Amino acid sequence: MDFLEELEWRGILSNSTPGIAEALEAGKMTGYIGFDPTAPSMTIGNMVQIQLLKLFQLSGHNPIVLMGGATGRIGDPSGKDKERVLKSFEELDNNLAHQRAQFSKFLDFENGDNKAIVINNYDFYNDMNVLDFLRDVGKTLTINYMMSKESVKKRVETGLSFTEFSYQLLQAYDFQKLYQDYDCKLQIGGSDQWGNITSGTEFIRRNLEGKAFAITSELLTKSDGSKFGKSEEGNIWLDPNMTSPYKFYQFWLNADDADLPKFIRFFTLKSRAEVEQMEEDLKDNLNEQKRILAEEITVRVHSQEAYESAATVSKLLFNKKADEETCKALDSAALATVAQEIPSFEVSKSALDGGLNIVDLLAEKTSIVSSKGDARRALKGNAVSVNKVKISDPEFTVNAQHLLQNEYILVDNGKKNKFILHLS
Repeated sequence: MDFLEELEWRGILSNSTPGIAEALEAGKMTGYIGFDPTAPSMTIGNMVQIQLLKLFQLSGHNPIVLMGGATGRIGDPSGKDKERVLKSFEELDNNLAHQRAQFSKFLDFENGDNKAIVINNYDFYNDMNVLDFLRDVGKTLTINYMMSKESVKKRVETGLSFTEFSYQLLQAYDFQKLYQDYDCKLQIGGSDQWGNITSGTEFIRRNLEGKAFAITSELLTKSDGSKFGKSEEGNIWLDPNMTSPYKFYQFWLNADDADLPKFIRFFTLKSRAEVEQMEEDLKDNLNEQKRILAEEITVRVHSQEAYESAATVSKLLFNKKADEETCKALDSAALATVAQEIPSFEVSKSALDGGLNIVDLLAEKTSIVSSKGDARRALKGNAVSVNKVKISDPEFTVNAQHLLQNEYILVDNGKKNKFILHLS
């Protein structure tokens, strides 16, 4: 696999420094991407950079994951229109430990001559005092050079602290240290990192008289211009406790048709021939293309078992052919899985004694809708179903006969709003 060719056909490559193609062709190279632990988990927004490291490793090169134990304490101004709120050291350390463990799913840290390694850049600065930093690091670049970078230009008018201004120096020094200690000659990042990365190549040129390279990727945005990596509910996390495998799987199934070719190329590990063949075979079935991508990335991020569970739940909740008999056929274990994947409510079983009015169930016993008026409108609009049976009568009552396995009831409010009631 040729790394640059791979990025080009996938549409990922944004920019690169002169000579990188020849350097990659000359033999195995070590390259890195930095990740600041500013959140408790990585998101699918981080998956683009993870994918770059994975493709780099599959191309026969050595990837380094540089965890920002130091830079995370400062805050990168790139892509931000205001100053970051600094995290506590304890929070950053906890985030770093968790994210470090997440990487084990995506890269090979154990086998082969090109196994990945993880480095914490805090180790570069732990024994460095402020005078050492100013002499050895701060002296390398001029203010004019640093001010010319887009990440700085965009923030000067709105306000930029010296703390965030210094981030460029830290990232540049990181590259220099990796070049010195690990013969790392390539830094990879998003296109918004171009200024910081080329500052690093300049550090290496000026301080070490060495030659280093940069590659940046296109920033992934949706066709409507919104930021990739978020749903209506917020971030899509790689941690199953923060975003369930079901919701993760559903994110890909619900992708806009216009985004699908880009998503496939950015995230699949299939070859170009496999992708193009799949797109030709399924050109009239974009939903199946989405399902294939959703399966691949859910298995990679979570597990085969998590994917199968998410797929089972999805088929139950969104299969138009699912009916009351389908619901009744589910065993307790399957229903318990559903309860973990979609919003659930605890309701006392005694509430069903004598029958529970559907309007009261929707608006008072649960918060499926915000008011009785909303409940009646949903019923009138034929949006509500109980165990996949449509309900339009506001006088309808739910009773013990509706219980699945004597403890669950499924309620739909529209095509996408699925709920399960647990009655005990």
